Amino acid sequence: MTAPAPSLGRYVAAAAAAGGLVVQPRMGFGDPRHMRAGLVGTRDAAAVTVGTVTIDSYTRVGDPAGARRALAEGGALNGYPIVSHPAAVTRSLLRGVHGPGFPVQVRHGSSHPEAIIRALTAVGLDATEGGPVSYCLPYGRTPLRASVDAWARGCELLAELAPPPRVPHLETFGGCLLGQLCPPGLLVAVSLLEALFFVEHGIREVSLSYAQQTSPEQDREAVAALRRLAAEFLPPDVHRHIVLYTYMGVFPSSAAGADLLLRASARLAVRSGAQRLIVKTPAEAHRIPTVAENVRALESAAAAAEAEVRSPADRLEPDSEVYAQARTFVEAVLELGTGTGTGIGEALRSAFARGYLDVPYCLHPDNAGRSRSFIDDRGRLRWSRTGAMPVAPDLAPAGTTADLTSSQLLAALHTMARRFDLAAEAAAPTGTAGSARAAHRTRSGAPTRPTAPPRPTPSPRPIAPTRPTTRTSGPGAGSPAGVRPPLPGVFTPSRTTDDGSRDA
Repeated sequence: MTAPAPSLGRYVAAAAAAGGLVVQPRMGFGDPRHMRAGLVGTRDAAAVTVGTVTIDSYTRVGDPAGARRALAEGGALNGYPIVSHPAAVTRSLLRGVHGPGFPVQVRHGSSHPEAIIRALTAVGLDATEGGPVSYCLPYGRTPLRASVDAWARGCELLAELAPPPRVPHLETFGGCLLGQLCPPGLLVAVSLLEALFFVEHGIREVSLSYAQQTSPEQDREAVAALRRLAAEFLPPDVHRHIVLYTYMGVFPSSAAGADLLLRASARLAVRSGAQRLIVKTPAEAHRIPTVAENVRALESAAAAAEAEVRSPADRLEPDSEVYAQARTFVEAVLELGTGTGTGIGEALRSAFARGYLDVPYCLHPDNAGRSRSFIDDRGRLRWSRTGAMPVAPDLAPAGTTADLTSSQLLAALHTMARRFDLAAEAAAPTGTAGSARAAHRTRSGAPTRPTAPPRPTPSPRPIAPTRPTTRTSGPGAGSPAGVRPPLPGVFTPSRTTDDGSRDA
């Protein structure tokens, strides 16, 4: 019998069967030598790893000429311009590094992925990520209809340009919408719907994403719901796995707090049964991390995962609120396409037009903008307003109002940063505490009138083009120019009694 062709999905499955968690950085450098050094460092880390080539912002927004100008001028790009570098240069970069024992995934953030897919398949790569919704909303300006059409072509192009025995792999980014403050039921639903979209357009190996949020209990429910829904809705012959992202919102300012959060995400991955983890580094609260810092983060996450006790009870959760909400969203969207002869892409467009899917605090013109969320006193994300979505809002805690001040919104955005910075301070030896407290006060001091809008993720990257980026959650530049700051909603910051060292 012929052995299955190597692929990202089969590599992850083999690692999981051996009891290991695959860890992966979000890493990209404009210089080919630097990018190769990053891949070699990732491959040689004391962990089971997948390599990453993250694309620069010029390429992401369809401006390869801008990337070429930056390269000609010696500028430092915030990722690898795979469309602008000659294919021979990229093949040389990958030679002797990429292979069956070390898959490499291209990460990009583009609502128009066709040129990127042509470039990556031309150099022998088969794995990438994104989605028609998640790489359009909430921060891009591309109309959702255009993104859906472009992603349909992109999926079909990937299947065509990586024919058997190659195995094209697509990872949904839907589970990472907004980066933070989006209740998990919607994240799980969009992640699954994007996977169904990929399959509809010819992809037979997928991974489904979910980003760590503010409650470890709710996060475990979300991963269990995503796994169950994937089994219920995806065809049985589609190879799949779950990928967890280390928290993508405002990161702790102290190195110790950031490492606590990173290790907590690795333990969450093990306890929830996720098979791959996309990590962040302590440096990302301040600047682009170095190769060495990425490697340290990979090894820290791997060590935390290895030390975690694996319990079947963590993976066999009963029906949950997250599952019920996510299934309600999925069924509402799929019903829009039932009997109409249209596909999932048209159903997604219709769902957003009707407000059945509504991302909180998202200012994209194709988003209804009537939903709002809050963090309850257990740290769980809940809905305070649901607009036309097919789920009921939760009761806001006593003492809250419909419209909170900007300082209260800022405090909610800093919930995890504050929790883990304070946990690190509490764990520090006597005489060394104080830096975490100072960092926490600096970043979440809740001024009455903040001078800049809060961002859902703190991954600043230099040399972004003047055109707007398509997202800020994940490796990318800041919010698009001219976009207003988020509107305030209903939030209550979670209590900080959780020390963050185990379950946070």
